[in-house]
Amino acid sequence: MAVEAGGRRQLARRAGVVSIAVLASRVLGLVREQVFAVSFGAGRVLDAYVTAFRIPNLLRDLFAEGALSAAFVTTFSQELEKKGDAGAWRLASMVVNALAIVVGALCLLGIWFAPALTRAIAPGFEEVPGKLELTVHLTRIMFPFLLLIALAAVAMGILNTKNRFGVPAAASAFFNLGSVVGGLACAWWMAPGYLGSVVDDVLGRGAPSTDPDLAMRAISGMAIGTLIGGVLQLLVQVPSLLAVGFRWRPLLDTHDPALRQVLRLMGPATIGAAAVQVNVFVNNNFASYLGDGAVSWLNVAFRFMQLPIGLFGVAIGTVTLPVVSRHAARGDAEAMRTAIRQALEMVALLCLPAAAGLAVFGTPIIGLIYEHGRFTAVDTTAAAHALAGYAVGLAGYAGIKVLAPAFYALDDARTPMRVSLLSIATNVGLNWLFVRGLGFGHVGLALSTSAVALANCGVLLMVLRWRIGALGGGLTTALVRIAAATLVMVASAWALDVAAAGWMPASPLANHAVHVGLVLPVSVAVFWVACRLLGVAVPRLRRRAAAPMP
Repeated sequence: MAVEAGGRRQLARRAGVVSIAVLASRVLGLVREQVFAVSFGAGRVLDAYVTAFRIPNLLRDLFAEGALSAAFVTTFSQELEKKGDAGAWRLASMVVNALAIVVGALCLLGIWFAPALTRAIAPGFEEVPGKLELTVHLTRIMFPFLLLIALAAVAMGILNTKNRFGVPAAASAFFNLGSVVGGLACAWWMAPGYLGSVVDDVLGRGAPSTDPDLAMRAISGMAIGTLIGGVLQLLVQVPSLLAVGFRWRPLLDTHDPALRQVLRLMGPATIGAAAVQVNVFVNNNFASYLGDGAVSWLNVAFRFMQLPIGLFGVAIGTVTLPVVSRHAARGDAEAMRTAIRQALEMVALLCLPAAAGLAVFGTPIIGLIYEHGRFTAVDTTAAAHALAGYAVGLAGYAGIKVLAPAFYALDDARTPMRVSLLSIATNVGLNWLFVRGLGFGHVGLALSTSAVALANCGVLLMVLRWRIGALGGGLTTALVRIAAATLVMVASAWALDVAAAGWMPASPLANHAVHVGLVLPVSVAVFWVACRLLGVAVPRLRRRAAAPMP
């Protein structure tokens, strides 16, 4: 029991390191999105940028950070166990070289076929003069981002397997920093009059520019900043790679068993990730017909969703995968079940209250951060409604980050692939039901996405229990107690909001600030107390582990 408690604390500490780094990244990401919202508003220009960046960004999830990371970390961990550092470094060099060739060619193809890709993901843009052409232009600028992020994903996998979690998790913060600072510098250089008018508008000294040519040049500068951020995300990990002993070598043996295993695991994993991206493309297709602003509202909402997904789901999945891979390589099923159960309990402990908080406090959070410049109160309300729809599936999103890699550790990439493929038809059907049938608009797209995530997570959990046995340890009881504590938190937030309604400030910005600065912290404190009273195991990160996780 002491060993299990020590393992839980070790997992919590490692996840805490990743969460802190991811928090910095997500905060900078919000700053980045705020810069875009204030500078361009939720309309034609920002819709074009969001869609253009989504194309290489979706391919990143498909080819780089998703399938590649899981396949590489699993195989790299096994090479370390069997052949030591020499075999692992050889594999890493071959994967880097193969990526440079394959992804580099993919980037060239993406630039060439940018018009067709843009029409596929956003056919409704053709109905707005110039919107499709601007999206194609921005897509071509940002496509090389895919190669940069693929190489950064390999670096992250190496460092995570070597139990270096902080630097790779913080690397994405440098992407956001580079994309904001570099993007603003390029935009100012390419369209100084446009950004100057935005600053004057924010300071109340004048109206923002309405020149479409200036706006196009400014958003092109921000697109160049995206590439600058990608370069920084890769380079910031190089010193740590050298510190753990990695030295790049010009090797490429297509018959190498380890490289073939990476490719074999990546095949089904890529198809499974492709199914997820097909759902995103379908959602974007529906959103493109909902008028100017719908794409941007969904993007703003999901940006807030990415914060808890990154802080909790990605962080816990990142530190769990190397551990589960080592247990699988040793054939220790009991230790594997324990690690997965602890990870899922932690996902529930963090994600259920986070989802409730996003749904309840969506309007004040979004309004406080975004409702400036060209981003209006109407945009805030629309984005908050979408955020509530996305929040329904938060635990599902995060749970998949833990469960899917567990199958890769079992040398089974086909099960997550099949589950993802089944989700395509479900997603299309729910989109039609919520958007066209029930008229939920962009909120319906968020709800259908959440439903698919929850269904995928549930199916993966059932299949995994069949593969390795029941996870045990009172997982169901823990989930029920956490859900009860979350309901107490929501009730307290509602009661406090009602009690404080009479003395809330009239200014929208001040009203949002009071909700975020007072009501939200009190609700979090109530949740913590409820957890303690209900007997939920809350990890204490400062206590030394009784026994380290292997």
